[in-house]
Amino acid sequence: MYEAAVFLAEGFEEIEALSVIDILRRGCCEVISVSLTGGAYVTGSRAITVKADTAFEAFSQTPVPSEAALILPGGPGTANLKTHSPLRALLKQHNAAGGRIAAICAAPSVLGALGLLNGKKAVCYPGFEPELEGALIGENAVETDGNITTSKGPLTAAVFAFELLRILKGEAVSEKIRGQMREAALKEYYANA
Repeated sequence: MYEAAVFLAEGFEEIEALSVIDILRRGCCEVISVSLTGGAYVTGSRAITVKADTAFEAFSQTPVPSEAALILPGGPGTANLKTHSPLRALLKQHNAAGGRIAAICAAPSVLGALGLLNGKKAVCYPGFEPELEGALIGENAVETDGNITTSKGPLTAAVFAFELLRILKGEAVSEKIRGQMREAALKEYYANA
């Protein structure tokens, strides 16, 4: 059973999707990547092609666990998220059940268009604020309001991922993984200095 699903549309922002998958998996979260292309492979905004764990058609054959997080990376692929009717229906259904939904960069605009941000504090890539219909625009790199988590963009991808890890696995796990990653980076830096 998965704890998080990351939806990959053609043109997705690679760092936003892969940072989330990487950090959540480091924290022992069961994460699946879901292709919206009808096939296994999806090409991101920087022409990096990844193989998703499953296609949306197969993913949608079983109910989404109520405690699972549905995660939308942004980038130019946001336009493809917006036009994927089955995904939009799933997001609305999961939200109505109180399920966790997260979006970063331009992708919070998908939630705005669905009316899922009404009265909630949210952020997005600068310039997309008018598309966060009904939202209270936040100031932080990441905002969590109730069951919705949003973030500003590629530079905040790791912060977004650690917030999701905190929500799904707890503060102690999030801090442990953050510490391990920081320690590894410092050791490498000083070994090469």
